[in-house]
Amino acid sequence: MAGRNVGWFAIGASLFASNISSEHIIGLAGAGATSGMVSGSFEWSASVIVLILGWVFVPFYLKSKVFTMPEFLEKRYNGTARWYLSIISVIAYVITKISVTLFAGGLVLKYVLGWDMVTSAIILVLATGLYTILGGLSAVIYTELLQTFVLIGGAVILTLLGLHEVGGISQLTQNVPSDFFHMFRPMSDPDFPWTGILFGIPILGIWYWCTDQFIVQRVLSAKNIKHAQGGTVFSGFLKILPVFILLFPGIIAKALYPEISGDQAYPVLVTRLLPVGLKGIAIASLLAALMSSLASCFNSSSTLLTMDIYSKFRPNASEKQLVNAGKLTTVFLVMLGLLWVPLIKYISSGLYIYLQSVQAYISPPITAVFLFGVFWPRVNGKGAIASLLTGLFIGSFRLAVEVIHKQSPFAWAPLKLFAEINFLHFAVFLFIISSVVLIVVSLITEKPALEKVKGLTFKYAKSDDVSLDKSTLDYKDNRINIFAPVSLLVVIAILFITFF
Repeated sequence: MAGRNVGWFAIGASLFASNISSEHIIGLAGAGATSGMVSGSFEWSASVIVLILGWVFVPFYLKSKVFTMPEFLEKRYNGTARWYLSIISVIAYVITKISVTLFAGGLVLKYVLGWDMVTSAIILVLATGLYTILGGLSAVIYTELLQTFVLIGGAVILTLLGLHEVGGISQLTQNVPSDFFHMFRPMSDPDFPWTGILFGIPILGIWYWCTDQFIVQRVLSAKNIKHAQGGTVFSGFLKILPVFILLFPGIIAKALYPEISGDQAYPVLVTRLLPVGLKGIAIASLLAALMSSLASCFNSSSTLLTMDIYSKFRPNASEKQLVNAGKLTTVFLVMLGLLWVPLIKYISSGLYIYLQSVQAYISPPITAVFLFGVFWPRVNGKGAIASLLTGLFIGSFRLAVEVIHKQSPFAWAPLKLFAEINFLHFAVFLFIISSVVLIVVSLITEKPALEKVKGLTFKYAKSDDVSLDKSTLDYKDNRINIFAPVSLLVVIAILFITFF
C-alpha cells in the first residue's frame, strides 16, 4: 500500500498511466481508424465514473482499511465472495491485461524496430517484473508518475505532426467518412449503438474504475480521503486527453494511409511519419504505457494472491513474510506471463473492442454486488454468491457460444441471436439478471448481520463505533472536492454535446 502515504497528484497520474497501456494506445488508435471518435465515449465516460469511485466507494474502502477489493466483499458479504473475486480477478489479469499488453507491445516493436514479438515480450516482462518486485507499489506509482509525462509528450508530438501532414482539422474531416466525428451511432450499429454507450458503458466502467484491484489499489495508498478524491479528479481530467492524442492519430493515419486497417494505424504512423529522434520519443511513450500497465497488473495481482489467499493459510504471518510472499507471487505472475507469450498471436487483432467485450462478460455481476452492497443493507452473502455464480455461468456461456458461432454459425435463431447480440447490450442484460438474482435470493433468506453493514453502507455510515471520518462527508472547506469535480462534469458535458 506504499505506506498509505501517497499524494493526490501521484495517485491521479498513476490511475491514468495504469489505464493507458500499449494495447490501449494501439487499440484506441485502431478503433479511431476503423470507426472514428465513437470509441472515445469510453474515455470521457470514465472521467465521470472515477468521481463515483471518489465519492461513493472511497469513503467505505478507506474506513474499512482493506488491502483488496475481495477483502471488502468479505467484510460486506462473506468469505466465499472474497474467494470468488480473488480467483476471477487473477485469471482475468493473466488472460486479458497481461496477454493483450504483451501482444500490443510486441506488435509495436515488430513494426518499429523489426524485433521478434516473442523476444520483445520476454524482455519487457522481465524488465517490468524486476522493478515491480524490488520496489513494490511505491516504485510502481512513482515510476508511473514519470511515465505519464513521457506517454503524453510522445502522443502529443505524433498528433501535432500528423495534423500538420494531413493539412489541419478541416482537411482531416474531408478525408474521412462524415460520421467519424460523431460520438453517438444508431441503435443498429454492430459495435457502438447509442443505447449501449448510454447504459452499457457505465456498467463496465464502474467495475473497472470502482471495484477492480488493478485501479482501486492506487486510491487505497492515499494519505487520506481528500488526497484519494483529489487523485480521482485529476485522473478524470487526464482521461479527456486520450481522445485527442491517441484516438485522433488513428483517424489521421486513416486519412494519410487509406490502405491500413485497424491496429496497424499507430505503428504505421510512427514509422512512416516521424523522423529519427522523434520516433524514439514515440517508442518511449509506448514502452512507458506498456510497462506501467504491466507493473500495475503484477503488483495488484500479487496483492490479491498474498492478502486473499496466502494470508488465509498463514493468518499469523508477519509484515515481512507478507511482503516476501508478495514478491514471490509477482515472480509467479511474471512466469505465467512468459508462458502465455507463445499464445499471444491468437488474440483478436481488434484489441480495443476485444478488451471491452471480454469485460462485458465479466463485469456486470461484480458491479451489481458492489453497488447494491453499499446502497442497500438488505442484500446478503447468499444473494451475492448466487448473483456472482449466475453471472459467471451466463457470461462464460456467451463467450463460448460467440467463439463457436464465429467458426461455425448457428442455424437456430435464438442461439444465433444470443451469440450476435452487441456486447454492450449484453452487459445491460447480464447486469439486470445479476441484480434480480441478488435481490430475490437476499429477500428470501435471512437479513445480513449488523456487522456486515455497519460502516459499509450509506444507511449505517454513521454507526457509533464505525462512523466515517467527518472529513469524508464535509466538503465545505475543501475546494478540490467541490469546484474541481463540478468543473470536470461541465467539461465532459460540453465535449459530448460538441461531438454528439
